[in-house]
Amino acid sequence: MKTTDAIAASTPGYNPLNLPVAAAQAFLSALATPVTETETVDILQALGRVLAVDVVSPVSVPPHDNSAMDGYAFDGAQLQDGQKLSLQVVGQVLAGHTWSTPIAPGQCLKIMTGAPMPPGLDSVVPHERVQLQGDCIHFDPSQLRRGANRRLAGEDVQQGQAAMRQGDRLAPAALGLLASLGLTRVTVYRRLRVAYFSTGDEILSPGEAPRAGAVFDSNRYTLFGLLTRLGVEILDLGVVRDDPARLHTALAQAARQADAILTSGGVSTGDADHTRNMMAALGDVVFWQLAMRPGRPMAVGRIHASARQDLQEKSGSSAYKTCASSYEKRSKSDALLLGLPGNPVAVAVAFTVLVRPVLLQLMGCNPTHAAPQPLLRARSMQAIRKRPGRSEYPRGTLCRTEDGQCGVRLVGNQGSGVLSSMVLADVLVVLPEAQGDVAEGDAVDVMLLEG
Repeated sequence: MKTTDAIAASTPGYNPLNLPVAAAQAFLSALATPVTETETVDILQALGRVLAVDVVSPVSVPPHDNSAMDGYAFDGAQLQDGQKLSLQVVGQVLAGHTWSTPIAPGQCLKIMTGAPMPPGLDSVVPHERVQLQGDCIHFDPSQLRRGANRRLAGEDVQQGQAAMRQGDRLAPAALGLLASLGLTRVTVYRRLRVAYFSTGDEILSPGEAPRAGAVFDSNRYTLFGLLTRLGVEILDLGVVRDDPARLHTALAQAARQADAILTSGGVSTGDADHTRNMMAALGDVVFWQLAMRPGRPMAVGRIHASARQDLQEKSGSSAYKTCASSYEKRSKSDALLLGLPGNPVAVAVAFTVLVRPVLLQLMGCNPTHAAPQPLLRARSMQAIRKRPGRSEYPRGTLCRTEDGQCGVRLVGNQGSGVLSSMVLADVLVVLPEAQGDVAEGDAVDVMLLEG
């Protein structure tokens, strides 16, 4: 397992005092160690889980050639351009039923969508293209080719083929695909366990009595929603005061019980030193000033499983040493630490841009599924001020331009503490580090917040 110093040395563009977003993403990817434990679950419990093994299909899907639509099945060898074809209807095949009697030239069968193609028949003419007279159909074959409107056995998945790969995250359609293979259970990685808490003497939990100088905690609730959407197992440790003993207890409990720890607040240079000092005392942690707006301060690293020993060796504070006695050592991997800024919008943006991809990687996702959200191109409906040198992520909402193109408008007050603008937004406008001012009508990248 590489130390943060080793990862920093191998990360291009690494500068903790002004760290580009791309360098931060590369650093976090190198820091993450995916879970390896697995379990087998019912496919109805597998939504959002990550495959631990390839899914090899025990059957072909579909299992037989079948009709792609309602119509009439016939031998396509009878098709001749320019000559109207007349065929006698000698029977009907419904979905879920088979037909075994040979069909002679000049004959056809009425067939329903999904019904198996009878032996010797390989083409289907849609019912709306024929004229029915008595027991015969008549149609112009010029727009049909042999094999028309026939689904081939195994054209979706072949028996013995890997239908899905290790590291794939199971979306709703994936559950349907598993069911189409006749599977009822699937082997996935265990759920990632994520602990989180807010820090600060000024933070109140909803339901507490208001007091002067205090604000209600929104960050834990935003993080709860973001983590729930990822499908991880959540440990909410509440609000932790700026007190060494309480901070140690929270970090030690989180390191003992979780794979990753998210905190909000207490990591900027202007904050009280307790949170930063405790993180540094309990683990291998670096503190960043990101070239990013919103979301400049961030702490990343690992809180050691041997936190009690590390605390005694590293800390010169008697308060830190006293609280260490409450910690029971347990054999466990170190927990990944992601210390987020305290401003509400900065928490949401930093999670979307930096935290979400690394958590997906920890969950066992392959690089495709753990990649940052894809960017779409839209036309800015207004001028946006932007100075080069940092990446910026203003909140916006998509719209349709007069010429039918995709457009984007900024919404609400763009301050990093104004959470209401995040509620109004459906995208982040992604303005890269080198980007300057955006003129009205310029194309910009946007990142979807939903879907």
